[in-house]
Amino acid sequence: MRTLALFCAASLTPCGVALAADRPPITSVSHLSVYATDAAKAEQFYVHNLGAVKKPDPENPQGVRYYFSPHQFVQVLPLPANGGPNRMDHIAFNTANAEGLRGYLAGKKIQVPQSITKGADGSQWFQVKDPEGNGIEFVQPPSPLPAVAVNPLFGHIIHVGAVVRDRALEDTFYRDVLGFRPYWFGGMKDDGPPSWVSQQVPDGTDWLEYMVTANTLTQAQMGVLNHFSLGVPNMQKAYTALWNENRLDGQADGRGQQFVPKIGRDAKWQLNLLDPDGTRAEVMELHAIGKPCCSSFTAADPEK
Repeated sequence: MRTLALFCAASLTPCGVALAADRPPITSVSHLSVYATDAAKAEQFYVHNLGAVKKPDPENPQGVRYYFSPHQFVQVLPLPANGGPNRMDHIAFNTANAEGLRGYLAGKKIQVPQSITKGADGSQWFQVKDPEGNGIEFVQPPSPLPAVAVNPLFGHIIHVGAVVRDRALEDTFYRDVLGFRPYWFGGMKDDGPPSWVSQQVPDGTDWLEYMVTANTLTQAQMGVLNHFSLGVPNMQKAYTALWNENRLDGQADGRGQQFVPKIGRDAKWQLNLLDPDGTRAEVMELHAIGKPCCSSFTAADPEK
């Protein structure tokens, strides 16, 4: 049903989606939180290259938010003095009821903070750890939402990706406790183990992508795997705009070759861009152009 991408105005809940009886809805990606070593270079990338709107961070006074829509953004934090190779701090999802979700998780024996945190903007949030120790935050957006225009080119973060070592272990949290739903999985070989496993939020079409690996990773490799993805209806139009508006600054591989769109194993057009610290901003066309490898899509695509 294409109505899955239409959100009921009051709660950011997709209209027509049945909700779990005892779990508040988890409706969409909220943000990816990353570290930066140079705030000015990070701003150049997120504002100039991607067209995001810079705003203060109600969650962390040392941070900055780069908004793509009133309820989706990238949070950029200064790299801690003891920061390691991982430039991701946490991933976050929107919920209609942060306190209700905190209580739900406590009832499922998940370690939660004693209370939610409230921001000066009226937002509410709390953080937990997934089974592998990744920081996962649940955000109840403020009402009213901040006065941020939807990015005309990249107005929707359709998924976030995170390194996963043990798919079955992570499923005990995301699928069994939270109710995330299968969307697609694939790998470099059709008959090989999946390298990418996409799980949609329970009450929307955004998803979390497991980036499955057993390898020891460098900072550059972790930046590619821990990523966020901006959905576009038409890759040719998006890339043409980036090219003609000179918004591809610094986007070249180690040989100096410009990053260009390509078709992924999921049969969707994608373009990979990197922020100055190597965190990948993936631009992805909303729909596959043909049959994907490895598995079919088992849920509706985002629409816009």
